[in-house]
Amino acid sequence: MKRIAVLTSGGDSPGMNAAIRAIVRTGISAGVEVIGIRHGYQGLVEGDFTLMDATSVSGIINQGGTILHSARSQAFRTPEGFQQAVDHLRAAGIEGLVVIGGNGSQTGNHALHPCQLPHRGRGQHH
Repeated sequence: MKRIAVLTSGGDSPGMNAAIRAIVRTGISAGVEVIGIRHGYQGLVEGDFTLMDATSVSGIINQGGTILHSARSQAFRTPEGFQQAVDHLRAAGIEGLVVIGGNGSQTGNHALHPCQLPHRGRGQHH
């Protein structure tokens, strides 16, 4: 994998920024580009993406909430909104998605699983 994305969803909770920081720093050390998705699944539907680097996660551990902001999304629950989210992930060349959140957030992530994002490892998945 060469490009992954991370989003936070649902209500803010302690440790979200620490998790974002760990994902970004681990990605960078592995040579993986990390894209932040602002405003949770709503940002995914709208294509609100930002490139994350070491500077973007510097000094965030002590901050409350999440630097990517968290939002619930009614649009993601519609077939049209869901398809927009998938289209944005594919257009950005994102090969993996990390979702930080609770049960509802993981339900959304699970729904995306069958969509098989492009993977540049052994062969292409479509």
